[in-house]
Amino acid sequence: MLPELLRTDSYLPYIPDMKNEPTPGIARTQSYVTTLEMRARQLKTEVFSTPAMIGLMELTCVELTQPYLDENEQTVGMHVDVRHMAPTKIGQSVTVTAELLEVKDHKLRYAVSATNDQGVKIGEGTHRRAIINTKRFAGDS
Repeated sequence: MLPELLRTDSYLPYIPDMKNEPTPGIARTQSYVTTLEMRARQLKTEVFSTPAMIGLMELTCVELTQPYLDENEQTVGMHVDVRHMAPTKIGQSVTVTAELLEVKDHKLRYAVSATNDQGVKIGEGTHRRAIINTKRFAGDS
């Protein structure tokens, strides 16, 4: 028998037992209009920033997974590995696609990509999220 500190249920109490586990292959595509708040502030031109692109990729992954979660569950980001490949002007729309590649031990791995309204692929990569129990994660038991 494992010592109490090494048991999964006591060591990581904020990880829930999912009821409706999402399955690899599900995908979501969502379009967004870029705004001034999403610009690369260090540049003199109004260009869509890398952090804003990654944020939209993460949001699309969250929205893809949300229908599979129980009331006290949500996902948190763990890892991002994304390339920003081409510029997009503020005001253009960006379409993000997220596909669930893997579910393992309450951890999710997605393929993500973004294309602007000119049909140019502007970003791609992978993203990982973990499913947590919000009450346990916040220490509310």
